[in-house]
Amino acid sequence: MRIKSVLKEYRARCHRGYPSWNIWRFLCVFIFAASVVIPAIGQIAAPDPQPGKISGTVTDVNDDIVPGAEVILQSSVTGEMRSMVSGDDGSFTFDDVSPGVSYQVTISADGFVTWTSLTIAVRPGQIQFLTGSKLQIAAGATSVTVYASSEQIAAEQVKIEERQRVFGFIPDFYVVYDHDAVPLTTELKFKLALKASTDPVFFAAAAFTAGVEQAGDTPNYGQGAKGYGQRVGALYANGFTDIMVGEAILPSLLHQDPRYFYQGAGTNRSRVIHALSSPFICKGDNGKWEPNYSSVGGDLAAGAISNIYYPQSNRGAGIVFENALIITGGRMADGLLQEFILRRFTPSARNRPQ
Repeated sequence: MRIKSVLKEYRARCHRGYPSWNIWRFLCVFIFAASVVIPAIGQIAAPDPQPGKISGTVTDVNDDIVPGAEVILQSSVTGEMRSMVSGDDGSFTFDDVSPGVSYQVTISADGFVTWTSLTIAVRPGQIQFLTGSKLQIAAGATSVTVYASSEQIAAEQVKIEERQRVFGFIPDFYVVYDHDAVPLTTELKFKLALKASTDPVFFAAAAFTAGVEQAGDTPNYGQGAKGYGQRVGALYANGFTDIMVGEAILPSLLHQDPRYFYQGAGTNRSRVIHALSSPFICKGDNGKWEPNYSSVGGDLAAGAISNIYYPQSNRGAGIVFENALIITGGRMADGLLQEFILRRFTPSARNRPQ
């Protein structure tokens, strides 16, 4: 009976909003939540760290690819050891690498001195590209078979470049971080151009810019869905033409490299000059710097071809040169972004040596 009378008094005071009883009830609920509910939720909401990857390409001191090399990944901390053989292009990739664990990679091949990396530890979800794995010819070896040509090395470079995305999703395929990158073949120039011009982000950018132009009622396509569709089509055609002509057709004919070569080192002044001059100076396939006829020609060609599908009021030589200057200014701004900012936001490029 005593218990019933206490409970009755408790309910009465809670009903009247008696402060001390309400506080006591709150404290009871809070203690229960802190001791039981919250830890249970924390256990559910804390997933295991996402594993990383360690990848690389086995080459010798002459930058020739070495396929069939034995690559061993091992950790002295956990005792884990895995091995694989480098592919025909010299590449290897270890998936499901535990984040925060120290690893070393050992590479060995017939006729070469065994190479061992420094200690490596990946972050959750990181793809670590191993660098510096250039095998030295073993003492006493009279000859070593060369397995790969410059074309194969270029193909491997393009594979790496096609994984470059700012913030993980914006394509950044035309930036080279390897100062000794070999020139692209004609096939690779067209492959890279097609990859860039058909990327979903490329379509999304055209659609977004068309919305901005629709708001400004330029070019003079009119309003409504039809006008918006025409603007999207025109913007995509402009970009597609510029990429195919300026970064595939003309570079193939003129033997020029359409990519931006990241400088990284040197004074800020030299890097600014390098970035701003990129629309006008490029590397030739012979490795020498020369006037960038491909980029300038591509910008002018895109503007000239647009006269076919732009409204009559938006055609003419003046508009062609005006658009070419705008595109060139954009390339200069992009060069500055590439040189000083974008690398740190490109996951696959952050850890490569400068």
